Amino acid sequence: MASASYGPFKRVFIPVFLFLILLNPNFVQANRGASLFKLCSKCHGDQGEGNKSLAAPAISGLPDWYVLGQLNKFKEGIRGKHASDIAGMRMRAMGRTLNKEGDVEAVAAFVSNLARTNASPTLAGDAVAGEQNFAVCMACHGADAKGNKDLGAPPLKGSSDWYLLTQLKHFKTGIRGADPVKDALGATMAPMAQMLDDQSMLNVLAYIQTL
Repeated sequence: MASASYGPFKRVFIPVFLFLILLNPNFVQANRGASLFKLCSKCHGDQGEGNKSLAAPAISGLPDWYVLGQLNKFKEGIRGKHASDIAGMRMRAMGRTLNKEGDVEAVAAFVSNLARTNASPTLAGDAVAGEQNFAVCMACHGADAKGNKDLGAPPLKGSSDWYLLTQLKHFKTGIRGADPVKDALGATMAPMAQMLDDQSMLNVLAYIQTL
């Protein structure tokens, strides 16, 4: 009898409870981010672990402020417009599909909440020599390579080494960060990258893998 007396209450309470959950902005954003990420996962993987064969780096667990900033740069053509940046041009096209208000924020939040994947090393370098070369990077990215939001420096630890090498070369040659007005943070990387020759870059990346 007691159970039956709760019947009408359950029929009213449960739908209302579910409705209130769906109205929760955090719940809505999380589900929106998960839905939008399905397009990203085709290259970056279901867990954001990356796929070198598709030139898609590991992105899981990257801070939302960094993902947000880079997606907006792709959308606005600040990144991914150079003819020598094929992967960047692909990202520019993908970024433009996030064309509704809140899309970029939802994806950035979803990516940042994925468990960080420590990408396996694919390059060979001298980590001992790289520790000295890393002094150039340390001022912004931190001694632990975990990044610094105040300086706009993303974490390097756990990132795909092949991707970091590509970006260092892009900064060095002006493929990326060539516009100090539209991409002030990117422009600060250009002189840093120019201080490193190809072997020094490999050494730095080998050292980062040890952190």
